[in-house]
Amino acid sequence: MAPPAPLVRTARSLWHWQWQQLMGGLGPADADGNYRRPAGAFTALPPLPSDATAADGHVLIVGRSCPWAHRAWLVWSLRGLGASITLVVVDPDPAEGRWRFAEAFDGCHTLIELYRRSGADAGQRATVPALYSRRERRILVGESARLIELLNRWPCPDAPNLEPAPQQAATDHWRDRLQGSVNDGVYRCGFARTQAAYDRAEAALFAALGDANQALADAPWLSGPRLSLADVVLFPTLIRLELVYAPLFGCSRLPLWQLPALWHWRRRFHALPGVAATCWPEAWRRDYFGALFPLHPSGIVPAGPPLATLVEGPPALGGPGETQPMRDPGNDHG
Repeated sequence: MAPPAPLVRTARSLWHWQWQQLMGGLGPADADGNYRRPAGAFTALPPLPSDATAADGHVLIVGRSCPWAHRAWLVWSLRGLGASITLVVVDPDPAEGRWRFAEAFDGCHTLIELYRRSGADAGQRATVPALYSRRERRILVGESARLIELLNRWPCPDAPNLEPAPQQAATDHWRDRLQGSVNDGVYRCGFARTQAAYDRAEAALFAALGDANQALADAPWLSGPRLSLADVVLFPTLIRLELVYAPLFGCSRLPLWQLPALWHWRRRFHALPGVAATCWPEAWRRDYFGALFPLHPSGIVPAGPPLATLVEGPPALGGPGETQPMRDPGNDHG
């Protein structure tokens, strides 16, 4: 027997109210329902440390599921910075809503403890990535956009320059466009509070992806002939698209294979040395579907396509982005 219509209306109204309260904790929004990413701590670009080349002098703290941490992990890997910067992976603790160290790190069991000890205000979130100085015993920078710039300048023999000077203007343009419309854009879709807010975010997302697809039809990398930070910031979002963002955040207007230059760009980027080791699809799906309760109350982690089908399968494509041989960024010195 179906429940009475008044009961259904009341239940829906109560659930919607409760959903709004839960979403307030998950992702703050403005008066029009647009998601606004909260400000973080340690956001300024610090100077290059005087002990940057010291073995194990610094620690890059990342989480497997976080796309913002993924971009820093990629720069660390592509530039071969393991000799002077140790990688530490933290795990999410859904019950507490914080990042936790597998083993105590410099006396701290959670990332929030390390943030507080480094001088973060009580109301600020502890996020990944974070770069920690062992000598100073504090976090130097926790803003991913600034952190990848610092890691790109980090001294390392024969490391590629991911900000090639001839492409700098194009790289800056794409980084700015991607940050708002794509990297934050998928979250603006998923965390939108109103239909209008979702529609705006979704339209901006696919407009940016369409423009990126066009750019990659004319060049092998997003800002020109050489790999750059623009490619680095796009990859973490696109590698999660079919696995997380399309089904959970409603970013499903187009499958990526219908943007063939982007599809092949993603395949070529994934094939670069060290990139595959930064990709953890099981952790992505478990952490997104299992932890974002307001968006997925059941906590059931649905099946998804194997990552190999997204990075190895070839829809046919002509054009510079596919016909030119893949270049190892380790040979692109700048």
